[in-house]
Amino acid sequence: MIAERETSMDDVQRQAMDVDIACVGFGPATAAFLTTVSRELLNEDGTPKLLSQKMPGMPLQIMCYERADDISFGVSGVVTKAKAIRQSFPDLTVEDISMAQEIKKEKMVYLLDPVGASRRSTVHNFLDSLLKPVAKNHAIESPFIPGGMNKHGGLLFSIGQFNQWVGAQIMSSGLVQLWPGTPVNAPLFDGDKVTGIRLSDQGVDLRGNPEAAFMPGMDIHADLTVVGDGPVGYIGQQLDEHFGLPEDHEQKDWAVGMKMVVELPEQSTLEAGTVLHTLGFPEPEIFGFLYVHPDRLASLGIFIPSWFDNPARTSYRYLQHWMMHPYLWKDLQGGTLKSWGAKSLQESGKHGEPLLAGDGFARIGEGSGSTNIFLNSGVDEAWMTGILLGKAVITLATEQKPFSKDNLQATYVKKRHDSWLEREAQIAAGARNGFQRGFFTGLLGMGLTMLSGGIFKVKTPAKAAYERSVNLIDFYKGRIPEAEIKKIQQESYAKGIAASDALMTRAGWPDIPYDGQLLMTHQDALFSGGKVQAAAGYKDHVVFLFPYLCETCENKLCIEICSGQAITPGENGIPEFDREKCIHCGACMWNCVKTIPGDPTKTNISFQAGSGGLHSVEN
Repeated sequence: MIAERETSMDDVQRQAMDVDIACVGFGPATAAFLTTVSRELLNEDGTPKLLSQKMPGMPLQIMCYERADDISFGVSGVVTKAKAIRQSFPDLTVEDISMAQEIKKEKMVYLLDPVGASRRSTVHNFLDSLLKPVAKNHAIESPFIPGGMNKHGGLLFSIGQFNQWVGAQIMSSGLVQLWPGTPVNAPLFDGDKVTGIRLSDQGVDLRGNPEAAFMPGMDIHADLTVVGDGPVGYIGQQLDEHFGLPEDHEQKDWAVGMKMVVELPEQSTLEAGTVLHTLGFPEPEIFGFLYVHPDRLASLGIFIPSWFDNPARTSYRYLQHWMMHPYLWKDLQGGTLKSWGAKSLQESGKHGEPLLAGDGFARIGEGSGSTNIFLNSGVDEAWMTGILLGKAVITLATEQKPFSKDNLQATYVKKRHDSWLEREAQIAAGARNGFQRGFFTGLLGMGLTMLSGGIFKVKTPAKAAYERSVNLIDFYKGRIPEAEIKKIQQESYAKGIAASDALMTRAGWPDIPYDGQLLMTHQDALFSGGKVQAAAGYKDHVVFLFPYLCETCENKLCIEICSGQAITPGENGIPEFDREKCIHCGACMWNCVKTIPGDPTKTNISFQAGSGGLHSVEN
């Protein structure tokens, strides 16, 4: 049902549509929700089973809106035990999904520093010297995978290919509409009740001002809004701002994953189904992974955590140094970059859980705090949240009960808190907090969590980037003179580029031997490893709220961390944003070290609704 309707939120006349359920974001959680609900919409004879309140005589009317231009967005390999996924697909075989593979071999590998540029403590260097005589290719393979971190018997796959496979099944049912390339700009509120969503305006300039082709975003009125837009999703952010987080909950622990899909060279000895987890290099704080798919394809990458205090924290160059480590390079040299990308991860886990449900809305997926930070597992957990909400909706729709806060708490939230998801989340809560105080303290904390089943942990509060001592002078003290650091930064910014490359080279990191095939400049990768798509007619989604704060910022972490080099130095110290390079990782938001006036918990970068992203065949 479509009609012209005056909104109460502004004076623009907008079209409006009434549906039963509106979903924001199409990732594993929403896919699980839609899979679960769509199977129960009809009886065996084809008549409606779950009746719509908006279209009498019809099944529930469900719409799903995804920011990216297709549902197979994002480059990310996944390793999972897949118990929730198999609950939805008990007959699932790896042949069903492109790039899927059963896990056959899994290793934890400690990487020593083969180049001498890694920032290690005296104690760390001493311990490395003891290990070096027994290391092979500057690496030590662990004889076992700690505790539940072992995914043996599970699956590895591409999240993009998996999303595409699930999405095809959902759409083929004809019972759910998926709308990619449709960013959602805001939740609609009636007091504390969420009454639907507002789609982003089109035909506007970069600041959001209407132009000749202006088309106001439609209002989608829904009895239930399902928010599964991920850890940096704009709708989730606005819900958190409106309702606040539960007591003692906070979202300060983050990481950005810089990832690639690589076609392995013919001489590679890595077998399909091999999973490698690495730690120790290129910096002690950086963890890595390599998953081998069929047909000599591999997903690989590193994670740059928020507690890594290097202001020149370029994840792309660090990834290349990690790839060139002798232990990995023997199997990667001669390979070909197929696609790449990056994504922010909300690593607060249970501590970052927001209000899961309220009148007219429910939260699922990583943005709902489902990621298990101890087991390094998030996709299966996100999928489980979708299943649980799907079952709750089926129950409430069958009983013709409204999607009120009380009803959603009694069904979805209670079942979630009674499930294995909650039990494992409680064990994992705070498991990584030790890393806030250093590499070895972090390993100690993980060890205590594993041995005690979560009873004992390192009690260290998490700190956001703006609360940490992130300073170029301190980080490179004893390696680069202060005056030279400032000169390098000034010269780099005068050229309109980040300072990270020049600083890393000066600190002893060797130049990358570009081959134009696997090792290439960041800019070349933007053209070779996928295509950045930024639809015209939308406002910029990265906004510097108070530019004068940027003028006084010495660290400029937003420039150094930007995964697509979309944020660059500008005049008067105010960064410039180029949406044609943005891959929507969202790292700029949590790397900003300037908080805004009146809210010491909110940074000066607002990561808002936006279309497009990075796309490639191997996603």
